Amino acid sequence: MAAAYGLYSHIQSNKRRSIALLLGLFFLVYVMVFAGALAGEALYYDASLDWLIRAAWRDTIHALPWATGGTILWVLIAYRYHQSLIDSVTGAREVTRKEEPRLYNLLENLCISRGIPMPKLKVIDEAALNAFASGLNQKQYSITVTTGLLDRLDDAEVEAVLGHELTHIRNGDVRMLVIALVIAGVIGFFAELVFRMLMEGGLRWRPSRSSSSSDSGKGGGFIAIAIAIGLIAVAWLLSIVLRFALSRRREFLADAGAVELTKNPDAMITALRKIEGRGELEESPSAVMEMCVDNPRSGFADLFATHPAIDKRVAALVQFAGGHDPGQIELPPPDKPVEEETASEQAEAEPPKPFLPSQPPAMADTPPGTAPGPWGPHGRS
Repeated sequence: MAAAYGLYSHIQSNKRRSIALLLGLFFLVYVMVFAGALAGEALYYDASLDWLIRAAWRDTIHALPWATGGTILWVLIAYRYHQSLIDSVTGAREVTRKEEPRLYNLLENLCISRGIPMPKLKVIDEAALNAFASGLNQKQYSITVTTGLLDRLDDAEVEAVLGHELTHIRNGDVRMLVIALVIAGVIGFFAELVFRMLMEGGLRWRPSRSSSSSDSGKGGGFIAIAIAIGLIAVAWLLSIVLRFALSRRREFLADAGAVELTKNPDAMITALRKIEGRGELEESPSAVMEMCVDNPRSGFADLFATHPAIDKRVAALVQFAGGHDPGQIELPPPDKPVEEETASEQAEAEPPKPFLPSQPPAMADTPPGTAPGPWGPHGRS
């Protein structure tokens, strides 16, 4: 791993691989269309497997413009409304310099140092430690952080996290990931549609017509439906794996970009160590968690993990950026800081002090009948 802004060959290679993954996702949409056509033909016609496959292929050719148009329309809708949807499900609110001067100044300084347009800055009132970048164009780009991250990380660590998210924006990772999520959503929609068709039609499977071809034969419907189900399952699993591979690939370069921006590999390492295991946004869907600095949600054998393990990311920073790994970092409970606890314990141990000081003892030369006031004996003029 090397600095993302310094080695453009790494960035361009990452973009080419990302585009290839997106094309692969788009191809899986057509696989789903073919599987649906094959299942439909099998439910309607009693014919041989060869005849059903040829009929399904003709149906797919006719459906390609509609499938392409529908997918593009889905992407356009996401292009227009995805940011408002993200803000709605996460509760993110846009903040100004006056509301968050510390955070705003850190981000502004990073942007000025590299001539990067300032994205919008948003905050989620959440105890978890996490952040993410979102948006599909310059007007939409935003960086969102949680209040928990702001409370538990120092300025250098927050700056490193902001540099990480700025790198995602600069390298085009945010746009790629959002489009991948949208296309994967199309695949999931097709999969659910075909499965519903199979469940509703399969329970009363009695092909109503025989094919008109004299050499078509019969009995291929069961095999055709099995093939359709297999294609749907494979396409759905591949869409998940490709999407997660797209997410994992970008994290190492984003970590490197943060180091290149801040010149502080140790800050990025300690930020990752503090975020480790503390980034779960419980109310947020998986699509949002995939965009975060770290996603603690993962599947078996790391196959469905959207992010590399923190240990691997830290090891890369140590090896290639010269950072130092402090190991896992223990943080005090967020609800009661140490300073407040000490102050409250002292208040309980000591009796309350009166607002006015205690009266001093009467002086020996005080004239009789002269009562001392709260600030000392009264004098006579």
